[in-house]
Amino acid sequence: MSHSLITLYDIRSNIPQPWAPNIWRIRFILNYKRLPHRTVWIELDQVESTLRAIGAPPVAQRQDGRPLYTLPVIVDTLRSKSSPVAVSNANIIAEYLETTYPARPILPEGSRTLQFLFVHYIQEIFAKPLLPILIPLTHQRLPEHSQVYLRVGGAVSMPPASAVGGAHNEQAWVAVKEQFTFLASLLDKNTSDSSGVVVMGRDVTYADFAICSVLIWVEKVSPHDCWARIREWNGGRWRRLYSRCREYMDVY
Repeated sequence: MSHSLITLYDIRSNIPQPWAPNIWRIRFILNYKRLPHRTVWIELDQVESTLRAIGAPPVAQRQDGRPLYTLPVIVDTLRSKSSPVAVSNANIIAEYLETTYPARPILPEGSRTLQFLFVHYIQEIFAKPLLPILIPLTHQRLPEHSQVYLRVGGAVSMPPASAVGGAHNEQAWVAVKEQFTFLASLLDKNTSDSSGVVVMGRDVTYADFAICSVLIWVEKVSPHDCWARIREWNGGRWRRLYSRCREYMDVY
């Protein structure tokens, strides 16, 4: 493309719409801030070679010392077409976008530390019980060669699929509902100020995008089973949050 924009790199799959939650967090921000952008779709086995080619920094080191490359990654040419900026890691990208394009903030003044702490909680605690359910379902929806790549130990930002998993893993569902109910009990404390749908009580923020990114993963991978369960839990709270964020779900 000849005009300046931000390029977001995402995983190609057989699902009609993108699903990866960490990448959705960034897509939400781009849409909310009304920043012109496009998506480039890449295969899982091409992530490292593609990110090396565009100059994206690795996010960590493997145990053997080799650099680790994962998505999301953006390349920003809005500021300068001649000097594009490549940024890796969802939280680093979020902070870069907030600092570089401060209009329509997603990290309200004075809340930045708590926002990132909350997002860490969503990723490392809240979503963990969903993994044995969603990872096998997601694996099935990837192109065949990507499935093979995962089976032989390809380096991606998802843990290996459990041998016992899928939508009917009832033991896992107990733990999932516990996490959703606990979070709902905290968010209910906002009802004295407003509708209580979003974390900060009134305006959507990065924290809401972190929750809704998990909901999108559920909805895209298993709309008629997993999402049908979750959307009505806790008085329909999760369906309402999904609807609140829907206007920021465009895919370009």
